[in-house]
Amino acid sequence: MPVAVVTDSTAYLPAELVAQYSVEVVPLYVVMAGHSGREGEEIGPADVARALATRGQRVSTSRPTPGDFVTAYRRRLAAGADRIVSVHLSAELSGTVDAARLAAAQVGEHVVTVVDSRSAAMGTGFAVLAAARAAAAGADAASVAAAARDTAAATRTLFVVDTLEHLRRGGRIGSAASLIGTALAVKPVLHVSEGRVVPLEKVRTSARALARLVQRGVEAADGRAVSVAVHHLAAPERAERLAAELRERLPLLRELHVSELGAAIGAHVGPGAVGLVVAPASSQPWDRPETGEEEDGQPD
Repeated sequence: MPVAVVTDSTAYLPAELVAQYSVEVVPLYVVMAGHSGREGEEIGPADVARALATRGQRVSTSRPTPGDFVTAYRRRLAAGADRIVSVHLSAELSGTVDAARLAAAQVGEHVVTVVDSRSAAMGTGFAVLAAARAAAAGADAASVAAAARDTAAATRTLFVVDTLEHLRRGGRIGSAASLIGTALAVKPVLHVSEGRVVPLEKVRTSARALARLVQRGVEAADGRAVSVAVHHLAAPERAERLAAELRERLPLLRELHVSELGAAIGAHVGPGAVGLVVAPASSQPWDRPETGEEEDGQPD
């Protein structure tokens, strides 16, 4: 394809879609027990879940280096791409997009377009997927980047965590906001707004929190065709329960992905976290799964 799509490992796209659309994935780094490893390659979600469940064990993350991105961009150009669109985790949550921009300056800003999704997980992933489908359909770089931006802007990302302490320690949520889940003994429903993690509403129990995620997902769909992702960390039963309810409540569900969060975002949300991402289905032909494609048992 003349336009290659690059992202980072926090997009959490299913492996089969990464392969299908030849998306280049640059991993973040996860640091624990004094060791730094690449997310998804050397350190996985189970490693992080175990570490966070161990008293006194700290886990942190760091962005890819600009050199990591330069290598990825040059690899795609060597493979035949003329232009690159690089779509990443919100700059409010990570320095990843800044590293990508530094690399773009080295390779050539006329060659590489960097897009800040202002989201996370499949909030970024659906933007990447829209860009990749546009590129596969032969769209030019400007149209590919626009597909990513438009999808990211229209996508809702919501989640519930067992404790806000991991987000507070990692600086992903303010200290005042983190008190919501401790002093008041509630389960806050959080969302990504303008690139930041902020509280959306307060509920008293985990069961109510999951029910509110479903209701918020239905409201976000607003009767339209949508693509949905359900994420979790060490909470597969909660995730499957959430997915089952969404299948019933969303008659125009186009595709559904259920997956465990990777180590980099898992380190900040902690075990027990469950998230929901709702992306409106585009009217563009390139942003529709091919006929017969199925995602987690859901036909397109």
